[in-house]
Amino acid sequence: MRNNLLGWSVSRLLEANGHKVLKVNLVNDRGIHICKSMLAWLKTANGETPETSGKKGDHLVGDCYVAFNDIYKKEVGELVAGGMSKEEAEKNAPSLKEAQEMLLKWEQGDPEVRALWEKMNSWVYDGFNKTYADLGISFDRIYYESQTYLLGKALVQKGLEMGVFERHEDGSVWCDLTADGLDQKLLLRSDGTSVYMTQDLGTAERRFEEYSLDELIYVVGNEQNYHFQVLKLILKKLGFDWSDNIYHLSYGMVELPEGKMKSREGTVVDADDLLEKMYNTAKETSLELGKLDDMSEAEQDELFRMLSLGALKYFIIKVDPRKTMLFDPKESIDFNGNTGPFIQYTHARIKSILRKAQAQGIDWTSVSENVELNPKEVRIIKILNNFPNKIAEAGEAHSPAIVANYAYELAKEFNQYYHDTPILREENKAVLAFRLQLIELIARVLTKAMDILGIKLPERM
Repeated sequence: MRNNLLGWSVSRLLEANGHKVLKVNLVNDRGIHICKSMLAWLKTANGETPETSGKKGDHLVGDCYVAFNDIYKKEVGELVAGGMSKEEAEKNAPSLKEAQEMLLKWEQGDPEVRALWEKMNSWVYDGFNKTYADLGISFDRIYYESQTYLLGKALVQKGLEMGVFERHEDGSVWCDLTADGLDQKLLLRSDGTSVYMTQDLGTAERRFEEYSLDELIYVVGNEQNYHFQVLKLILKKLGFDWSDNIYHLSYGMVELPEGKMKSREGTVVDADDLLEKMYNTAKETSLELGKLDDMSEAEQDELFRMLSLGALKYFIIKVDPRKTMLFDPKESIDFNGNTGPFIQYTHARIKSILRKAQAQGIDWTSVSENVELNPKEVRIIKILNNFPNKIAEAGEAHSPAIVANYAYELAKEFNQYYHDTPILREENKAVLAFRLQLIELIARVLTKAMDILGIKLPERM
């Protein structure tokens, strides 16, 4: 989830800095991991479908992936108990051999394997699309590995002809990077099947060909730092000078209070479950405040969704992308402190003041130049004036966290100002008009800042 939220906000940030941005997604819809899920479904699912199970399609397929790992670990244990070394057992487990054979059949176009693959992938896509919609995320283009891996294979052939790659006796193809201080990188297995690097090479070339990019940003976790170092180097060896324009936005992993998440072991917090939990927490917290009596049920529902998404997105985005972070759902929904709901509540409070002023017939469209500012107002104006600089700084650093923390600073400053300074009770009409204009500007800047993060601000709450 962090890569989606981070990628979306970075795209908005770059747009705010005047760049034309294309948001693309690469779906790893083929490969050994897919075959593992397919095999487990055949062995353990008893024909279960999203309809018969009541599960989202991506959840069902994810459960199959976990089931495969359970089978695999049991087989490895049995082989080790029989006298085989752990390393050999991990290579020779029957389920892994079956998955490898299935992948080979897929690349050969086996009709049964392809049919199962299409069926299970359709389940996953349906699930993904719902989650993307719930998160408020969309893409301009989606690439599928099943459609791009052949591009990579063509580049492998080109590299062999150039002498950049070499074919080993077992038929596998490698790129020797030892002279560059790295290792040898596998590009094609001995059975001719491709690896992640293969399709990433082809996809990179296709993107630069199609769009003449100034920069290609990959939003991928820091566990893949080495992968992207190798990717850029191999592309350079193939003669693609644009490889220098590839930027890996390497983000830290998200950990839970109970530790690191692992997909194979099923210890991943599902995005849909998290969204539901966040919604319920936002609902509970808001109802405790007891200020929603004049809102309809539909309006309340919209508010709870706005708050829950704001809490989730802000909590993840406010941390520098490069840092590993600990996600605590309860802490993220707090209406106090450096949270999305705190900023959302601040905006709603400002809008409430402006509505009251309007109801009282106060005109604040023009402001006298002779208004004497207090120190808090001077400070707020300085913060407001610094907004364009913060946008530029964040864009240069590819870090929406800078914008998030700017918004928090501004919201915090307003609340201190509101606590210490009379606004609607101000008797001097010129000062009153200035203060209303000032807080209106604060609301507009908060809206712009949070829009970059993909967070909506309520008019009331």
